[in-house]
Amino acid sequence: MTPPPEPSLRASDVERERYADVLREHAAQGRLTLDELDERLDRVYAARTHGALAPVVADLPAPSQPRSQPSTLIEGAAPFRRVPASFVVVNLMLIAIWAVTGAGYFWPIWPLLGWGLGLLGPCSSRRWRYPTTRS
Repeated sequence: MTPPPEPSLRASDVERERYADVLREHAAQGRLTLDELDERLDRVYAARTHGALAPVVADLPAPSQPRSQPSTLIEGAAPFRRVPASFVVVNLMLIAIWAVTGAGYFWPIWPLLGWGLGLLGPCSSRRWRYPTTRS
């Protein structure tokens, strides 16, 4: 977390926009009426220093920090679910192409084996298993 800026430092347009976004979010959540939002937005856009911006949101709760996304290889199971599904779909399409083009030598065996063996390694290792719940 960065320390709060010095109140006498000039505020940038980007910082004013951040404050405006916070105010709009609070208005969307019902903490501010439209009149209050307009008044506070006028004060935000007129502010020249950080000291003038801070009082505009002082009576509002701090915005919640977004939760970090779990690491897909360790905690998330979504990639594990997508890989077998794409394996099945792609290989069914290859078998359909093989069947439509004459059904001679069964060449789809090579992508089936290659991709299938490639799936066995990561899927069987500990990092692809569902995470255990921690207290």
